[in-house]
Amino acid sequence: MSQVRPVIAFDLDGTLVDTAPDLLSTLDVVLSAHGIAPVDRAEARPMIGGGARMLIVRALKRAGVDVPPEELDRMNRQFLDHYAAHIADESRPFPGMVEALDRLAAQGAVLAVCTNKLEYLARLLLDGLGLSPRFAAITGADTYGIAKPDPLPLLSTISACGGTPARAVMVGDSATDIATAKAAQIPSVAVSFGYTETPAAHLGADRLIEHYADLVRAVEDVLSSTAA
Repeated sequence: MSQVRPVIAFDLDGTLVDTAPDLLSTLDVVLSAHGIAPVDRAEARPMIGGGARMLIVRALKRAGVDVPPEELDRMNRQFLDHYAAHIADESRPFPGMVEALDRLAAQGAVLAVCTNKLEYLARLLLDGLGLSPRFAAITGADTYGIAKPDPLPLLSTISACGGTPARAVMVGDSATDIATAKAAQIPSVAVSFGYTETPAAHLGADRLIEHYADLVRAVEDVLSSTAA
């Protein structure tokens, strides 16, 4: 890699960590409390990625249930309270992720998290998994007052790491992540194992990886392309 330290910014849910078990268990609890049947896990998994409130909205739509705004607010608060208490019960890093981060850091990369999860929940999760010290910045949907796919969170996260968009890469699993990278005019790497309604191969990322064992090479490739 170049002597200029690149910033590798990662999405969190579905990219770094398989958070679906705890998110969907919490969703089941909230729906049940309001007399709504749980959503099938396979159907609910692609709904993850837009934050807690959006997950609830998508689940209600899938269930064909309308609720007034004040009830949606209550459901969101219930979700956040329950999820915070169970945030790392079953959530685990994707296979090979820790090793890939170690390799990137050893090569001089600065690592960051740029997620649409609320920042305190992102930090709570990463703390619970012992991953927080690996990241120079951890930012959420509320950190800068606007969420992805607006480019501001990503550009601000890169800046917080002392980096520059000219030497940065976004790694994510969803259309939101890739759209954010495009808006910020930085290259992107998509992972195939995350949460997306659109197949990862169709997201328009600069590189697609099937396993974290392939991440370092993908990052090197896109950084070389931008430097050319």
